[in-house]
Amino acid sequence: MPSAPKWLFDVVERLLLPKIPLMEVSIVEQLSPSVKRIQFKGAFETLQFQVGSYLDFRVSGTEARRYTISYIDPQKEILEFIVHLHGEGPGRWFMDRLKIGNKTVVSAPRAHKCYEKSFKKYLVFGDETSLALACSLLPALVSNNHEFSFYFELAQANQDVPELLGIPNCTVFAKNGSFHNEKWISNLPFMESSASNDTAFVLTGNAKSVQVFKKVIKANTKAKIFSQGYWLEGKKGL
Repeated sequence: MPSAPKWLFDVVERLLLPKIPLMEVSIVEQLSPSVKRIQFKGAFETLQFQVGSYLDFRVSGTEARRYTISYIDPQKEILEFIVHLHGEGPGRWFMDRLKIGNKTVVSAPRAHKCYEKSFKKYLVFGDETSLALACSLLPALVSNNHEFSFYFELAQANQDVPELLGIPNCTVFAKNGSFHNEKWISNLPFMESSASNDTAFVLTGNAKSVQVFKKVIKANTKAKIFSQGYWLEGKKGL
């Protein structure tokens, strides 16, 4: 529900969200001019979280935006997000204005299916909007001994962010439209080694890049694909 009449949001917030703990901003860290790490404190021990869980924030009277949880420690009452401040929409301005001590209510956690333990190899692809999911996936990939690589298409100002977040086995590409080119993707070195059915791809971020990348994988491999376009140029509230 990215957009809805104010009365509907008010009803949902009054009837459902009181069951969700109030979250208070405890840390705000600027990782680049447009990427922030935001930590919240709250009573999260009764909530159920999975890899890739997300929360919906009400960012204005009539708008909600979805953000993936990058890190959760219910015992320490800590929950974190990596957010990309892009464009001039209500989500950007809401996250940009959050300060230590601010409090907010959110939806119950839900999750996109993006991980299965049975696959030996993982390739995770995305952009700035995918960094939180990468952080969420990393502990499972390490603890369950998967072979894994991260591929990101990032703006120049954000290309150091994966290293700041401690994301290993990471290749960063310029955000220049290369992942809209089927032939270019087909020639990437990992495509040949991903032909078997023991590999899973996790594709998120720009919906056009996800669409083209997914088409190439289907044409050239037997790999499993988990995909979710997070945004599309000119599309509001995707």
